[in-house]
Amino acid sequence: MKTIKALFVTLLLVLGTFALPASAGDKDPLFINLTADDPHRANMAITFGANQFGRGHPLTIFLNDKGVLIGARANTSRYAEHQKNLAELTSKGATVLVCPMCMKQYGVAEGDLLPGIRIGSPEVTGAALFRDGTKTLTW
Repeated sequence: MKTIKALFVTLLLVLGTFALPASAGDKDPLFINLTADDPHRANMAITFGANQFGRGHPLTIFLNDKGVLIGARANTSRYAEHQKNLAELTSKGATVLVCPMCMKQYGVAEGDLLPGIRIGSPEVTGAALFRDGTKTLTW
């Protein structure tokens, strides 16, 4: 009986550990991996990030896969609002990085990037992604 009781208590402790909600500190960084070129999904990601940035969370938006198209001036007609919001965020200190391999894949030249957008690298992107306490989301 003692063995069953001990196993039951252990099981409750283990399950309780997994059931605890993840919590963010007041100033934990947010890393958004934006892979979508769909205007609605991209707007959701940028708006969510802007709201958290406004609450004091350092923000990095990583334009990845088709998300690189949002950061190209050639696509301003489709992403005018998104680009305005990204420019505002970078002017206030948020970081917007773009995947160089994806740029090549989708024909986005460095000179076509919006001002304030930086080309990522393993060092730059990794530093933002693996900063202590960072929370991540993907769209």
